[in-house]
Amino acid sequence: MSTAQQQLTLSEPDRKNAVSTDGLLSGDLLACIGRTSAPRTEIASRREIRKYSIATGWKKKEYLDGDEAPPLFHLALFWDMVELDKLTPDGVSIDELLPKFPLEKAMAGGLSIDYFRPIMAEDVLVATRTLTNIYEKSGSQGPIIFYEVLMRVETAAGELVLTEKTTRLLR
Repeated sequence: MSTAQQQLTLSEPDRKNAVSTDGLLSGDLLACIGRTSAPRTEIASRREIRKYSIATGWKKKEYLDGDEAPPLFHLALFWDMVELDKLTPDGVSIDELLPKFPLEKAMAGGLSIDYFRPIMAEDVLVATRTLTNIYEKSGSQGPIIFYEVLMRVETAAGELVLTEKTTRLLR
C-alpha cells in the first residue's frame, strides 16, 4: 500500500480542536474528519509546464523548457474541470470531499506546502485529499467554522512529491 492510500490519523491538538464551541458542528459533521478522496492521477506534461511558466512569469530555463515545473504548478493541475452550471455562485466547483456545512460564505484561511522533490516533465502524479480537521471559533461577528484539507501528491511509484495543507473559514 502506498503512503497516499494509508489512512491519516489526527494529531492530539487536532482532536482537541475538533469540537463545537457554539453548537453549529454536529457529531455527524465532525465524523467526516478523516474522509479521503479517491486518488486522482494527472501527468505533468512538458507543454503544461511551459504554459504555466510563461503565464506566471517564471524565467528559469528549466521551467521555460518544460523540464521542471515551477512552484505552485500543481495547484491547477488537480482542479476539477466542470461545466459552468456545476459551479457555485462564486465560481468554485463543488468539492465532493466536504460535507454540507451550516455556514456557507467561504474565505481563504491559509496554505502551507512542503516540497520533497521537484515535479519533472512527464511525471505521473497521484493526489489524494483528506479532510483532517473541522472546528469552530467565535468571532466578533459571530461563529466561524474552520476546516483543513491535506493533499498528498506522489509519483505513480509512491515517491512523495509534496504535501499541501489548506485551511478555509466559513461565516
